[in-house]
Amino acid sequence: MLKACILGLGGVFLAQIAVAEGLTGDPEAGRKLASQCRTCHGIEGMAKMPIVPHIGGENPAYIEHQLTAFREGRRVHEMMSVVAANLSDQAIADLAAWYSSQTPMASLAPSQTAENAPEACTACHGADGIALIEDAPNLAGETVMYIDTQLKAFRTGKRQHDIMSGIAAEMSNDDIRAVAEWYSTVQFKVEPVQ
Repeated sequence: MLKACILGLGGVFLAQIAVAEGLTGDPEAGRKLASQCRTCHGIEGMAKMPIVPHIGGENPAYIEHQLTAFREGRRVHEMMSVVAANLSDQAIADLAAWYSSQTPMASLAPSQTAENAPEACTACHGADGIALIEDAPNLAGETVMYIDTQLKAFRTGKRQHDIMSGIAAEMSNDDIRAVAEWYSTVQFKVEPVQ
């Protein structure tokens, strides 16, 4: 599974490089733009609603890739598609620079041990839910509702990804719930930029 994960990411990295080529994100400009994101994601990237992901401390390439996918219609969401539709490449780079400048902090709950983490997930998302590769989001502290919804979207094809679509296709509802519960109980916070 890990080998497939690594091999399948080549095309995704090329897409990310194409978006960011020649652009340097400005965290301060991104902070100003983040005022339009604060209602759902919070100014530092701590989600305010259970169906919205935390984005503080995400890899900048991941944020750029997702915002570009929303803008171009490769990923569809009733709110994010509208918000991203008017973002320039520079605005996307600036938002990515701002949110990635926050420090994600995660620790396993007292009842958790790394050995019991969902095996199919840890190579990319880590046992504690802090992503280990560019194209994987942090899952630490996300709600059961959010993770469950996203995995089912991958499983049904509503959301597409070279790796996640295949993994989710083989997951039962119980498997999805177990993964969602694992990562939702990881203690997570975002340390704001000082």
